[in-house]
Amino acid sequence: MAKVTSEALGTETIGKLLIKQAVPASIGILVMSLNVLIDSIFVGNWIGPIAIAAINVVLPVSFFIAALGMAIGIGGSSIISRALGAGNKEKALQTFGNQIILTLLCTVSLVILGLLFVDTIIPRFGGKGGIFDPAKIYYIIVLYGVPILGFAMMGNTVIRAEGKPKFAMTAMIIPTVGNLLMDYVFIKLLDMGMHGAAWATTGSYLACFLYIAWFFSSKNSELKVRFRHFVLQKKIVSEIASLGGVTLARQAVVSITYLLMNNILFDLGQEGLVAVYAIIGRMLMFALFPVFGVTQGFLPIAGYNYGAKHYNRVRESINTAIKYAALVATLVFVGLMIFPSEISALFLSDNPNLTAKELALNQFVLSHTATPMRLVFAATPIIALQLIGGAYFQAVGKAIPALLLTLSRQGFFFIPLILVLPKFMGELGVWISFPIADVLATIVTGYFLNREIRTKLLKAKTS
Repeated sequence: MAKVTSEALGTETIGKLLIKQAVPASIGILVMSLNVLIDSIFVGNWIGPIAIAAINVVLPVSFFIAALGMAIGIGGSSIISRALGAGNKEKALQTFGNQIILTLLCTVSLVILGLLFVDTIIPRFGGKGGIFDPAKIYYIIVLYGVPILGFAMMGNTVIRAEGKPKFAMTAMIIPTVGNLLMDYVFIKLLDMGMHGAAWATTGSYLACFLYIAWFFSSKNSELKVRFRHFVLQKKIVSEIASLGGVTLARQAVVSITYLLMNNILFDLGQEGLVAVYAIIGRMLMFALFPVFGVTQGFLPIAGYNYGAKHYNRVRESINTAIKYAALVATLVFVGLMIFPSEISALFLSDNPNLTAKELALNQFVLSHTATPMRLVFAATPIIALQLIGGAYFQAVGKAIPALLLTLSRQGFFFIPLILVLPKFMGELGVWISFPIADVLATIVTGYFLNREIRTKLLKAKTS
């Protein structure tokens, strides 16, 4: 049955297949995004706006280390999808075994370094003033669970590469439900404050890991690795590194972006603007979940059919994915343009016992979030082309164009913009950098994707 499921990537109609892959991926991403969103609402209401800012400082650090697992997972999954499409199951097994070893070595090493330099890292990422102490509490506890999260994220991408999107979806739902339940117990009932928020997050990582470990040990998975598969193979490690490096580079740039944004906004408006960005950052994770879901659903379809040399199906999957993603991105855009103030209010406490300083901070955040949110999401309807285009090159194993296109938005356009525009335009310069970078990156991605379709997918012999 498992083999039939993976072969369906090359036989079912593209529209039906993309829905089958994208809907579970979207639900999983939605639930994970809701986790971040509701977690922030709980923290903001039960601890305070400073706590939201503190978590925002820690996120890029822990996410970057955890992204090693995602990078190794996505890099290896591209190989696995193409190997299964070509009928080479042994290569798929060898790749999975190498992914496990690489994830262990990389995440543990970086966690050790992260703990050694904690007092240096937190201020560099904007954890200054009243933000430092709660950020340090959250950082240390969450970092303990990052290697577990790395394994979970790596395993989740492999599950999807096998053509098992519903299991991948469940793996994303479990930690979300666990985290929210533990948030309620640790923060609300036990009044553990930032310690409770951090332990709830770490406990959710463990729940996800246990489910994924069960999946690969059960009959649901066709990837049953043996001891010989754990021996690192230079060629496979190199390919995982080159393809996974795209994901890692993207997360590295995201972490650098958080570092710059938190520091620039702190200088412009102290803790208040950092809290505004924290709310907008949560919406960037949450609101675009269906677009990311379509992108995740597209990856194994494109990879499998490219490996099987079904280039006509690859072209069809590109066109269909862009249409679906553009539709949902437009719907997201409309909602955010209409209700930015109502969304912002969800994150702020109406507790009458707040101090005068906390009340003032709440009012500042509420009055300063609507316009920035509209500006940040102004180019949302066109990002489908940008995301699907970059994902295509990663899915088919073309690491260099995938890397360059992935870095184009934030690395080549957004970071230079936020370093320059605020010097002339102040806070406004920060927020308009988002849509400008989106437009420029979409134009570049569209050019290279169109050239690839004309020179490779249209001229190649199809089967």
